[in-house]
This record gives sequence, structure tokens and C-alpha cells, in this order.
Amino acid sequence: MKYLFYIIIGLATIVLVYFGVFNREQSQRANHQPAEQSANTSQGGWETKTDDQPPVTINITPIEFGRDAKVWKFTVAFDTHSGSLDDDLLKVTSLVDNEGSTYQPISWEGQGPGGHHREGVLTFGALDPAPLYVELIIKNVGGVSGRSFKWNIE
Repeated sequence: MKYLFYIIIGLATIVLVYFGVFNREQSQRANHQPAEQSANTSQGGWETKTDDQPPVTINITPIEFGRDAKVWKFTVAFDTHSGSLDDDLLKVTSLVDNEGSTYQPISWEGQGPGGHHREGVLTFGALDPAPLYVELIIKNVGGVSGRSFKWNIE
């Protein structure tokens, strides 16, 4: 009888910890909701694009972009629950215009390699004249040979 009280307190603690962790994970997933499930746009009006091929989900949102921007900046967020995000984004990322010309990023400001969640800003020089559309390509992240994110420039 003496130990029954301690067993009940222990079980209650385990249940509370479990639900606390579960709710935290649900909240994190809600913050990384894929663009296909919501009409997600940035403050500048540019749509967030999502590639959720396992094991890595990537969300990209232009934050400085288009005909009037001096540089083109994209918020990039990676999320995985297996492996580590160790890729050098300056090497695996490129921008391709509607004529097939390829451009490399000039900087990455964000979290360094490692971990399961990584976020930052990828910067490219602005294309002048602005093309009809651009595709941001990320190669070999999470074992996926290529991921493509496309925006029309109006």
C-alpha cells in the first residue's frame, strides 16, 4: 500500500511528460506546414514552396525578390528526423533562369552544418534583366538527387 502512492505519482509524471513532448512536436510541425496544404505567402507576396520528399522537408520563401530588388534573398528551412543536415548550401544550391543560365549563391546567413533543423537566408545577386521565371535547385540533400522550387517573375 505504501508503494502504490509512489507508483501512481510516477505513472502520472510519465504521462504528463509524454503529452508535453507530443504537444511540442505537434506545435513544431504546425510551424513547418507544407505550402501545398496552405496558401502561404511571404510579406512581399511571394509564395512559400515546399518539397517534403523523405527524409528531409525543405521550405523556401523569397523575402527580397523580383525586378526591383538589388539582391535576391530566400529564407530556407530544413527539417528532418533522421540523419544530420551537413550540406554546404553554397555548393548544393543554384538558381536557373528561363533561358537555362545558372547562378550560384553569394552567401548563406544561418545555422551551420549539423542537427535536425536548420534555417537561414540564402542570397543571390539580382538577375538583370529579370527573367520570366527562376528555379532554385537544391541537389543531393537527404539522398534526393534534385529538388526544384519555381517562381514566376511578374
